[in-house]
Amino acid sequence: MRVRVLVNPTAGGGSAARKLPAILREIERAGALPDSAETRAQGDAARLVRAAAADGVDCVAIVGGDGTLNEAAQAFIDAEGHAVPGPALALIPCGTGGDFRRTFGIGDSIEEAVARLVSSPARPIDLGALELIDAHGQKVVRAFINITSFGLAGLTDRIVNSTSKWLGGRASFFVGALRAMAQYRNAAVRVSVDGRPFLEQPVVNVAIANGRFFGGGMRVAPDADPSDGSFEVVAVGDLSTLGNLGLAGHIYKGTHVTQPGVTVTRGREIRAEPLVAGSEVLIDMDGETPGRLPLVARVLPGAVRLRA
Repeated sequence: MRVRVLVNPTAGGGSAARKLPAILREIERAGALPDSAETRAQGDAARLVRAAAADGVDCVAIVGGDGTLNEAAQAFIDAEGHAVPGPALALIPCGTGGDFRRTFGIGDSIEEAVARLVSSPARPIDLGALELIDAHGQKVVRAFINITSFGLAGLTDRIVNSTSKWLGGRASFFVGALRAMAQYRNAAVRVSVDGRPFLEQPVVNVAIANGRFFGGGMRVAPDADPSDGSFEVVAVGDLSTLGNLGLAGHIYKGTHVTQPGVTVTRGREIRAEPLVAGSEVLIDMDGETPGRLPLVARVLPGAVRLRA
């Protein structure tokens, strides 16, 4: 098996680059043939995944956090939001969030991650195609592999990504969420799922989930399955700041979905728009802040193959 190790050298405060020699040795020890490539600028991960496909590489191992994985996922979608084939992916733990790997129970061990890469069959998983409005007011199409959400999470991402994240993943996102709560006012939105009305009201946050975790370990969508051809949609409604704080202990365990004010459904196409013209409702996409509502999210079933 030919494996290209794709490294974001800044991930995990620089630990991704420091881990690279050990990762390459472990892959060789497992009987595969590794080489490596490094991301240096925005968009490099997608370009390097496409280059790996052209080179006949069997698997691209992503060494970085959810942001690096999201960039790599852009290689599997075209400008119109259609799926594009590519090499299998694998996840080597590093970075601030690491939320997508939690859905598959991948821990912090390089040895475990490499063992899964070599021994696990490449399983098809779904990809999200997302239409949204970017920071320049233009409609764009992006891929997401874990979770897209809007409302409080979008503001939280903006705050967290403006810091050094020196506290680590879980603590950085928790502190960022507390700061965001102090600023955020529940956004009035209209959401439909598969053409049917879902909600029309102010919300704290709405998550469109392919994976189960976001925000450094929050189990926001406990029943999401990245291979079932649908999203789990979790809406936290018009709660007060105090009510939202009351959910904090539940959301890390996934028990918030049974609490008052939280609504859950499933679907393949989600549309959302602000009810107040000109209001800015920020989007969180795999831990990044790509833009604002309105959005359309569609499932691309089995668009990515994952060794995990």
